[in-house]
Amino acid sequence: MLDFTSDVAGDAPSSRTTAAAPADDGALLDAYSNAVIDVTDRVGPAVVRVETGPKVPNGRERGGLGSGIVISPDGLVLTNSHVVGSSKEIRLRDVAGHVGDARVLGVDPDTDLALLRANGVRDLPYAALGNSKSLRRGQLVIAIGNPLGFESTVTAGVVSALGRSIRSVSGRTIEDVIQTDAALNPGNSGGPLVSSNAEVIGINTAIINGAQGICFAVASNTAQFVLSEIIRHGYVRRAYIGVAGQTAPVPRRHAVVAGVENKMGALLMQVEPDGPAAKAGLLPGDVVIRLDGVEINGVDDLIRVLDRDRIGRRLVMDVLRLGRLRAFDIDPIERKPQR
Repeated sequence: MLDFTSDVAGDAPSSRTTAAAPADDGALLDAYSNAVIDVTDRVGPAVVRVETGPKVPNGRERGGLGSGIVISPDGLVLTNSHVVGSSKEIRLRDVAGHVGDARVLGVDPDTDLALLRANGVRDLPYAALGNSKSLRRGQLVIAIGNPLGFESTVTAGVVSALGRSIRSVSGRTIEDVIQTDAALNPGNSGGPLVSSNAEVIGINTAIINGAQGICFAVASNTAQFVLSEIIRHGYVRRAYIGVAGQTAPVPRRHAVVAGVENKMGALLMQVEPDGPAAKAGLLPGDVVIRLDGVEINGVDDLIRVLDRDRIGRRLVMDVLRLGRLRAFDIDPIERKPQR
């Protein structure tokens, strides 16, 4: 930095305070390394390799590989639902090379999460789920998993963004997703994204092919919700009204006549016979613009509103039919669990 102040006399010592010496880069690097090493030592033993399919590969059924994180000493393991798939044979391999069978307690394709139970083992190393709401952009995070079959691989990066939304394999939008630049590859799926406090703040779930440093993890708070639902019910409870639809624009003249602000809505393409929507009087071609007082600007909004808290409750659904606003009373039921 240039200094434009003048000294008092030619040979007189300067009265200015000498600037502090720059921090030792080596010390800073060591602090970063020590943080990653500490997290790896604490959480690494709780990361397992998830193997699916028959123990002896054959031409008819091929196995898959992924990662998982043990979250309780009695063998509860979180992973991705796309790692488990529909496989009936699942094995867990720990960092010491010990292999044991596991069974599926429940899957939730809508959030790409699955809960497993390791068979016949107790007192396992485990990691704690943290509060993903406390994360900040730029925060250090560490991913641990088995990318491309390379056991116990550690990568580090930062939280690139919070509150992202991505599409799950079921077509539903996964909300509150964490974006990170910690390197992920096939095989990392289901492994933990860990904070510098050694808390699991995400379950690694997706990458974007062809992109560099854009990876996603399901937030730990979402995982906590799914975990509690599966333990209590065996699946995640959500409301169901029996419709298929798509996001569609609301013609401006219809919005003005109806007195609504929506530019988009959920256009009903199909209505299931004898379903809650059919019983309420809804028809294909209706455009949903509000449900239970919540503005609906597309199919994702409609799905999001139909949560467990609205099961068995009578709700008011506002729709545009032939350009006119109409209100219907609808009674959502519990959606059947996916098998």
